[in-house]
Amino acid sequence: MTDPAAAAPQARRDNRWALGLAALLLVAGLVHFVAPEGFDDIIPRVLPGSARSWTVLSGAVELLLAAGLAWPRTRRVAATATAAFLVAVFPANVQMAIDWASRPAPEFAMALVRLPLQLPLIWWAWRVRVHAPHP
Repeated sequence: MTDPAAAAPQARRDNRWALGLAALLLVAGLVHFVAPEGFDDIIPRVLPGSARSWTVLSGAVELLLAAGLAWPRTRRVAATATAAFLVAVFPANVQMAIDWASRPAPEFAMALVRLPLQLPLIWWAWRVRVHAPHP
């Protein structure tokens, strides 16, 4: 049986992890609408339709995921969807690295750093999922 006194700090910690990820997605989603050009440029060209449509769609998805993570009742599903979303947008980071290969070294390095950065973000989403309350 779980000690209620020990469970409360863990629940607060789990809530902070979820709200931190929600805040990150909220900011990222808003930036898709405030400054979409940078995102348009990294949309893989093999996708149908306009790059701006994909930018708007991915920004909207990030806002929805942020809302889902912020609400404990939907947190588990939203965290699972967040991990899947981060895997799905990975090709945009690859596209950025390819396109930025001819840029100055610091810019190209930034594009390369984004590639492995997806792994801790996916882990973060999965951690939130595992520790989310069961509805």
